[in-house]
Amino acid sequence: MPGLVNALVIVVVVALVIARQFRARALDTDRRWWLLPLILAVVALREPGILDAHHRAEAAGLLVVELLVGVATGAGWGWTTRIWRAPDGVVWTKSSKASGAVWVVGIALRAGVFALGSALGVHQDSSALMLGLAGTLLVRGGILAWRAQSVGAPSAPVPAHGDAEPLAWKERV
Repeated sequence: MPGLVNALVIVVVVALVIARQFRARALDTDRRWWLLPLILAVVALREPGILDAHHRAEAAGLLVVELLVGVATGAGWGWTTRIWRAPDGVVWTKSSKASGAVWVVGIALRAGVFALGSALGVHQDSSALMLGLAGTLLVRGGILAWRAQSVGAPSAPVPAHGDAEPLAWKERV
């Protein structure tokens, strides 16, 4: 897949994910939360240009850093997302302001990795970014699925780390 198409896929996935994260939505615990990250990873790994042929060691190091940033961003996002069980038993999630900060820091770190690669003269393909995004979504989904299992009986929303802002409950009809 050409780099332009990869970049377009990345932009569309990130836009959808960010647009959905700040709205309260039901978490489908039966859903295959790992499927989209798996597809993104397979597409990224199929690309031959994921490592620069002239700078293999540097490119591999940058790829590892990109994956670590992706995993850290996913973990931060998963732990800063509010999660609660409504009186009807449905598990709900909504990202907090801290989640937005995690995204900003993650994007800044990825820009730093790209700048470092450019300074080293390493050709960087969009496949590495796609693989990092897959890691982010996989870790976030796993943490939310695990946290959803530990949410007990319907109660007040469990605040995310560092978030004291209360959530509005659904109106009863």
